[in-house]
Amino acid sequence: MRYFWAVAHSGSIAGAAKQLHLTPQTISAQINLFEEEVGTPLLRPAGRGLALTEAGRVALSYADEMFALGDEMLSSLRTHAGPAMPTLRVGISEVVPKSLTLRLLASLKRLPERVRLVCREAPIDWLLGELALHRLDMVLADRPMPTALSVRGHSHKLGDSAIAFLAAPALADQGGAFPGCLNGAPLLLPGPNAAVRGEIERWLGQARLSPQVVGEFDDSALMKAFAQTGEGYFPAPAILAGEIAARYGVREVGRIEEVRQSFWLISTERRIRHSAVRAVVDAARGVVFPAALDPDRSA
Repeated sequence: MRYFWAVAHSGSIAGAAKQLHLTPQTISAQINLFEEEVGTPLLRPAGRGLALTEAGRVALSYADEMFALGDEMLSSLRTHAGPAMPTLRVGISEVVPKSLTLRLLASLKRLPERVRLVCREAPIDWLLGELALHRLDMVLADRPMPTALSVRGHSHKLGDSAIAFLAAPALADQGGAFPGCLNGAPLLLPGPNAAVRGEIERWLGQARLSPQVVGEFDDSALMKAFAQTGEGYFPAPAILAGEIAARYGVREVGRIEEVRQSFWLISTERRIRHSAVRAVVDAARGVVFPAALDPDRSA
């Protein structure tokens, strides 16, 4: 096909032979073989040169496109020559605060080589299925892997935090002292999929507080956006309270140490050897949760 393409564009076998640095006999023989292969003549004599038959014009249009694509492929490969960037595929449970995820994954910037980050946010069951199929390298969650699931994986506790309650300033100024300010007040809560939801409800019952639950949110960022407009008090990990207050213009009204929200990294490795996953664990232990458990102790 290359020989035919050269003859078609040069208009003669002699011209193509000069261009390809081959003898005219070699090119003539190859074109005869090509015409036998396709079953129809592609070139015909025209004066002192050659012209395309109707079939030849069709063949040339395809050949032009094929060789153009081939040249484009070579150019692209040369542009991107070099080792491929390693990829870290992270699954994030919907209930994990995005600011916490950002803190943990910021550790990847300190790795000696750049990492391409792929994040997938979804319910924990779906994420664990993807982990089992090796479509994810790790999962960030607010609970260890359920024992009932027949999925091979290991849970590494990153750490935990007390729970702070926050509200827009106008609402916080109306309520009085914490925790009494919650009694009868509008309250926004994480959805039932959040592990800490039941702990907060138990604490409210033990403290004999009866707030009005006016909203439930699987997405913690959406809950904070509603709270920003004064819709109600809301709970959040105390380690993030300062950042949340600055970002959303809300104020911490109090915190409860007896209710702890835990965060976990789930991977297929009992002892983590993946360098990027190891960097996330080290960041949790050394920066985000300084008092975290040894991350190599699996649950």
